[in-house]
Amino acid sequence: MKLDEDGLNGFAVLRNYTREKRINYLDFSHDGLRLIASGDDDSMIIYDCEKAQQKQVIRSQKYGADLVHFTHASNTIVYASNKESRDHALRYMSIHDNKFLKYFNGHTAKVVSLSLSPVDDTIISSSLDKTVRMWDLRSPDCVGLMQCGGRAVAAFDPEGLIFAAGVQSEFIKLYDLRSFEKGPFSTFKYKTETGCDWTGIKFSLDGKLMMLTTNGAVIRIVDAYDGKPLHTLAGFQNNKGIPLEASFTPDSQFVLSGSSDGRIHVWKPDTGYRVCTLTGEHSNPVTNVQFNPRYMMLASACHNLNFWAPDPDPSGSSNNNGFGAGFPPTSPVDGGPPQFGGGNNGQNAAYQKPPGSFQDGLY
Repeated sequence: MKLDEDGLNGFAVLRNYTREKRINYLDFSHDGLRLIASGDDDSMIIYDCEKAQQKQVIRSQKYGADLVHFTHASNTIVYASNKESRDHALRYMSIHDNKFLKYFNGHTAKVVSLSLSPVDDTIISSSLDKTVRMWDLRSPDCVGLMQCGGRAVAAFDPEGLIFAAGVQSEFIKLYDLRSFEKGPFSTFKYKTETGCDWTGIKFSLDGKLMMLTTNGAVIRIVDAYDGKPLHTLAGFQNNKGIPLEASFTPDSQFVLSGSSDGRIHVWKPDTGYRVCTLTGEHSNPVTNVQFNPRYMMLASACHNLNFWAPDPDPSGSSNNNGFGAGFPPTSPVDGGPPQFGGGNNGQNAAYQKPPGSFQDGLY
């Protein structure tokens, strides 16, 4: 099933989970079968996306948990601390036996962004200590250090060949991963943001766009090749000055973001046009929205975690207890965007409805 405006407008909450404190980050596994959610309650919870059911709880009471990511391995994660302490190490953990595999020490202030390479075990992190650091999960030592001179956020491109650093809410610097020590090969300067800071940077999965998220009520879309500002996505509330994590859909055709009034907003990044607004069961600011890389599903979080999918019965008369019959990811097709997390120049599937009647909200 192909994503379009009508389809997104028909998404509905099919499963909801409540936590005592705010969920601070969401990440889907590369195969789309699992979701992990870190929270201010010092825990990380893994969910089975085929059934939208809680699968495993991981405690991190000493260090807290934020910016949690699945790695390419099926049983490991990496995450940052959200505690006000001197320990700002990244932690690499086996979720099979809840044991730490490595600590990545070096940052001297809170880590504010974390990005995994789509092709190997390289990660980059940025911190309030005004640095961007590069790590290899196979080595305990930092393998690259960039002094940024200001607050920075960083992310890999979809091919894992370059990474972008947004610095001081004013510059985007592009680095070649093979020669990053030589400095950026391109630097784009923008008018300094007023009233907000850049809190995240992401590439669209077709590699054509970059998105700058903020702690204000704007999202910037720029051309990934020449840095040209294209559109400002606005019209949503963020009157609390909190970072709002937005995401591209896997086909790069839409951007989704939460807001402080509990709604989810959807735009076309190539035009800046707002497609629709989704209203779910969020009574607090929605700070994170992620679209599943394989399934017709998205997740949104405040203190609640909502699983969304196309509504199988808009009248509300059906019983959705069968959510998650185990539909497999769709097959690759020619002409699709780069495969999410594949790193093999493969083609991601167009969204297709599986044979048979809809039973579970996953296409």
